[in-house]
Amino acid sequence: MNSARSPLAFAAIWNMSFGFFGIQFGWGLQMANMSAIYQYLGASESDLAILWLAAPVTGLIVQPIIGYYSDHTWTRLGRRRPYFLGGAILASTALVVMPNSSSLWMAAGLLWVLDASVNISMEPFRAFVGDLLPPSQRQLGFSMQSLLIGLGAVLSGSLPWVITHLGYGGGPTAKGAIPHSVHLAFYLGAVVFLGSVLYTIVTTPEIPPDPSDKTAAGSGWSAFAEIVRGIFQMPRMMRQLAVVQFFTWLGLFCMWLYFAPAVGREIFHGEPGSAAYQSGVEWGGVCVSAYSFFAFIVSFGLVALSRGGIGTRTMYRTGLVCAGLGLISTCLWTNPHYLLISMVGVGIGWATILSMPYAMLTDAIPAEKMGFYMGVFNFFIVLPQIVASAVLGPVVKHLFDGRALPAVISGGVSLLVAAGALSFVSRPAASPS
Repeated sequence: MNSARSPLAFAAIWNMSFGFFGIQFGWGLQMANMSAIYQYLGASESDLAILWLAAPVTGLIVQPIIGYYSDHTWTRLGRRRPYFLGGAILASTALVVMPNSSSLWMAAGLLWVLDASVNISMEPFRAFVGDLLPPSQRQLGFSMQSLLIGLGAVLSGSLPWVITHLGYGGGPTAKGAIPHSVHLAFYLGAVVFLGSVLYTIVTTPEIPPDPSDKTAAGSGWSAFAEIVRGIFQMPRMMRQLAVVQFFTWLGLFCMWLYFAPAVGREIFHGEPGSAAYQSGVEWGGVCVSAYSFFAFIVSFGLVALSRGGIGTRTMYRTGLVCAGLGLISTCLWTNPHYLLISMVGVGIGWATILSMPYAMLTDAIPAEKMGFYMGVFNFFIVLPQIVASAVLGPVVKHLFDGRALPAVISGGVSLLVAAGALSFVSRPAASPS
């Protein structure tokens, strides 16, 4: 049915994508600050990976179920929008409570809720592009999402640092206490997350499905059997892209888990709880914002290139190579400001990672199963997170002698492997190279 969709105006594509700004704002706060929050509450660097484990395991279960039921939902609010709203409410609540965690396991439980809630909103947003845009505009739609994701990440990653430098950070904190700047950042994140999703819900109506598409969702074992059958019947191109996704996100999780601790210890030479370490973690957040800013700028270029006929695959491979080299280069610097050079490469990669694989995927999956297969595709974001959570802790402890920086470099190598794997992904007929 999507081939019959009329092209949308630029403003309409902006409106339908704007909720991703809030989703990334919340997710960016999570990625930039959770390892540090765990360390403020007493975790060691070798403990960090396992503390991230519950969230992706839950996502592995939740995402295909959300996708499956969103394909079969039609309510007064629409097909995808009920999931946007429900996920945003849950995620915003978790963001408010997270900085008030009193123990490691409370923070880990809230991360589980937050990560699952973000995915409840995020995956139907991916399917939204396939629902509303014709194939000729999908690359533009995903590039627009990438642009707004970059903007949300820029503002969220640097928010604790900005709050501190505006004089609202609250000063030094007692050992075991989460800084006041993190409290304020998470509270603001909750407002931005919910407000942005509500904007898309209000401004972007959904198109009712054709009567032939209004098939009821299964229940109980029939739904389970249909989901499992769909997983084993995923299109060939999707299976090949899954390999690229796995190594891409394994590399990214190496960075997110260990970049801030690596900066705090190896660049600022601090220990958890010290002023130097807090400064390093905050500068790590600035670097996350920097690569997100570069991704934001690059996304303008992706929007232009998508209109100019430049191949999705070419842009994707270039981005992966730039990101891999960017992470590997972090080992070269002793001056923290030089880390921004590395973030240029990561930012180029991040812009393409958020858009190009989904633009490739939507041409390979059935329109009536768009939500389901977007959820299944997210397996290959979640699985590397599980691998990273289960394996990186012992690797850092025993192989890297407790140092976080080698884990970041390993992430760069993984991204280069992903770039190589992209060469083995099938090309649709008449696809630009």
